[in-house]
Amino acid sequence: MLDVDLAAIYGVTTARLNQQFRRNRARFPADFAFEIPLADLRNLMLQNATSSWGGRRKPPIGFTEHGAIMMATVLSSPRAVQMSVYVVRAFAKMRELLHTHTELAQELRSLRSSLVSLDAKTQKQFDQVYEAILSLMSSAAKRH
Repeated sequence: MLDVDLAAIYGVTTARLNQQFRRNRARFPADFAFEIPLADLRNLMLQNATSSWGGRRKPPIGFTEHGAIMMATVLSSPRAVQMSVYVVRAFAKMRELLHTHTELAQELRSLRSSLVSLDAKTQKQFDQVYEAILSLMSSAAKRH
């Protein structure tokens, strides 16, 4: 999650969030938060609207699930505490959806490989169903 998004969730400015991040840097190891490299920043700027002066002055900071929660403890405002519960639930739901999709894809691959003995017509029908399910899983993942 980018700093600008996390700041909006916690009801603070991006500058305030980044200030607290830098003042409490020891609480944010690399697996909690990281500055977006300049090459990736250029790619982000192409995808997002930029201000008239050309975008951000500093690279954005990306926060992992743990970093987002740690930021709530650093900010410690009532809204940050309330929203940290929301962030935990959101990341847990994302993890659950990913796990469900991964398990389903593995089961489908296993089933597909076990059906080698089917005649050509039945194999073709199964392949069509298999591709349709994968397509549905892909579009569902994009919506979440």
